[in-house]
Amino acid sequence: MAGVVADSRSNLHQLPSIAASGAAHSGPAPERIVTGYGFWIFILSDMVMFSAFFATYAVLVGQTAGGPSGRELFNLHNVAIETGLLLVSSFTCGLATIAADARRTVWFQAAMAVTCALGLGFLAIEASEFASLVARGAGPTRSAFLSAFFTLVGCHGLHVSAGILWLLTMMAQVAAKGFRADILRRILCFALFWHALDIIWIAVFTVVYLLGSAA
Repeated sequence: MAGVVADSRSNLHQLPSIAASGAAHSGPAPERIVTGYGFWIFILSDMVMFSAFFATYAVLVGQTAGGPSGRELFNLHNVAIETGLLLVSSFTCGLATIAADARRTVWFQAAMAVTCALGLGFLAIEASEFASLVARGAGPTRSAFLSAFFTLVGCHGLHVSAGILWLLTMMAQVAAKGFRADILRRILCFALFWHALDIIWIAVFTVVYLLGSAA
């Protein structure tokens, strides 16, 4: 009986240290985890939005209102060049991330500059395609099919434009402040965003252009 009482007293003495240990591990999550979690929510919400656009396009692809279809309008040669530019830009973006982890400023800036140039090339071809379609009387108001096409492809182009502005901001921040922890988090988020745009474009290339040209 005395042993039981002694053990109970010993356990009671240990409670404050256990509570203190628990308190030491409580509190908000590190900023790196919060930032990553929040950005993944943003990426997933963007995917949901694009899924809705893809679904809308799939429903309206045949609604040409007597106007031209994708088979008559799409230039797969130019689209293939666009795809190549975006795929290579995803590779150079990965190189920039590696350079940032290694704290190699020159290599980071060079890789980001190439990524920017490739992204601008992609946007130039897309803008030329849109202008050509409008000049041929195949603007977004011509049919439900073209409305869905311009909405889906144009939304992706707007994301690429925003990504380029973000990229230039990252280059300026690294040049001014170096590879601080918060800047490295932003670079990682940018890389996730850019790679997600690459994945979405592969879906656009397949569903809109390849299948549309074959229909």
